[in-house]
Amino acid sequence: MAEISNFIKTIMENDLKEGKVDHIATRFPPEPNAYLHIGHARAIIMDFELAKCFGGKTNLRFDDTNPVNEGAEYVDAIIENLGWLGYTPDNVFFGSDYFEKTYEKAVLLIKKGLAYVDDLSQEETTAYRGTLTEPGKDSPYRNRSVEENLRLFEEMKEGKYADGEKTLRAKIDMASPNINMRDPVMYRILHREHHRQGNKWCIYPMYDFAHPLQDSFEGITHSLCSIEYDNHRPLYDWFVEKCEMEHVPHQYEWGRLNITNTIMSKRYLRQLVEGNYVTGYDDPRMPTLVGLRRRGFTPSSIKEFILYTGLSRINSTTNAVNLDHFLMEDQKMSAPRAMTVMDPLKVIIDNYPEGQVEYFDAPNNMENLELGTHKIAFSRELYIEREDFIEVKPNKKWKRLALDSEVRLMNSYFIKAESVVKDENGNIIEVHASYDPETRSGNNFTARKPNGTIQFVEASTAKKAKFNLFEPLIFDETEETKGLSFIDRLNKESWIVKEGYVEFDLENTVPGDHYQFMRNGYYCTDKDSTKEELVFNRTCSLKSSFKPNN
Repeated sequence: MAEISNFIKTIMENDLKEGKVDHIATRFPPEPNAYLHIGHARAIIMDFELAKCFGGKTNLRFDDTNPVNEGAEYVDAIIENLGWLGYTPDNVFFGSDYFEKTYEKAVLLIKKGLAYVDDLSQEETTAYRGTLTEPGKDSPYRNRSVEENLRLFEEMKEGKYADGEKTLRAKIDMASPNINMRDPVMYRILHREHHRQGNKWCIYPMYDFAHPLQDSFEGITHSLCSIEYDNHRPLYDWFVEKCEMEHVPHQYEWGRLNITNTIMSKRYLRQLVEGNYVTGYDDPRMPTLVGLRRRGFTPSSIKEFILYTGLSRINSTTNAVNLDHFLMEDQKMSAPRAMTVMDPLKVIIDNYPEGQVEYFDAPNNMENLELGTHKIAFSRELYIEREDFIEVKPNKKWKRLALDSEVRLMNSYFIKAESVVKDENGNIIEVHASYDPETRSGNNFTARKPNGTIQFVEASTAKKAKFNLFEPLIFDETEETKGLSFIDRLNKESWIVKEGYVEFDLENTVPGDHYQFMRNGYYCTDKDSTKEELVFNRTCSLKSSFKPNN
């Protein structure tokens, strides 16, 4: 794995050296209301790897303080995603574990005159808050007595008020240049069943109030988040101080990572699923971890990609093909190589004995011979890729099959195309050829040089297969598409299915198996693949064919 070097690591090193902390403790705090995507993978990898650099610990804490859309399905998926990436948290906590303690801290703030129950509606609260250039104004309920606030807050907890009827707000500064400090809401009323707490609570803490307290309860030293929380840090520190927290955590922010032609919004991903624009969260075109896993990306390739992108305080964008690069680097020495034909053209070897099939040993990986060999078949009837044949050789650069030219079929014999058979529309449906038995692979035949080497699949033993070919699901916004919704920018040709053949050796493949298909790309056996119908997903091409906005 690439060595970690970034400004957060430097901060941690200095904090340990200067005695500000005596250990490192981080946390990954996902809200269990969606499936994790590659943006979350960045947070996971950095949280765990940075702590690991110093022998520290990392907690998984579910931010389940909003019962709307949260559920056990997402909890289970998140835990599985972490395990797949190779991480085991030191502890697994839930924000809801701290509801009682968080409530007690809210009561403390009320008693200190630093929180009040407000009756303004959400719209009124927004209007009172002011703008970036104009200060806000005090709520008419801001100066309620401590006794009245304690009574009203207890009544909120007991369920005496409807959703949105009242909130608990911090009393800070309505004229602060930082809008987040203008009496932020600490609690709202939600009469919703919680996935773990049931109906015990009908008031729920807001993220900005709950999160710093949870970090403190757990002894987190470095609370890492994305740059949009930069102006929330004064509020984070205010709550830690005013709630008289014994442990003082500190928040640090990094710039967001954007990836070209990739959706990085939970809301948009949910819209794709609910609108049936994709087959589900594990659709191989989705940037969710379950989607990337199904498509064939490995934990190692994702980790190396994330570490390659680095960290800074500035938002950045990287090209999606960089992830393909790290997948190829991860798989080039370990993935078995196999011959496949996705656009079959039949070749008949006229001088080869009818009914005979012979077998050759082929290396599983030419770059790593330690992976051993497998059997490939050869007979009178074969399939080659249609693009590997042309009637008239156009020039010397053509290194495939053409009439009156000779090629080597990979790991077998030289063949020479003699004639073609066409259908009524003039399309070639069959090539007739001859073979030279002296050129059998392994015979060290050097009498002549073939026009190239092409792959093939023997017809009688070939296994039918479907190949799912993927391109980016969405196009980035350009001058031509400016103003279009993200739905209007979806790529209508992001999933193409081809039907062809694979070597018989792949008949026992199981979902999750990885391969490099010769000259084509890296593939993974799909979850829907069966012995009767093999299905493979292209993880990435050996050479990208994607042209933006074509």
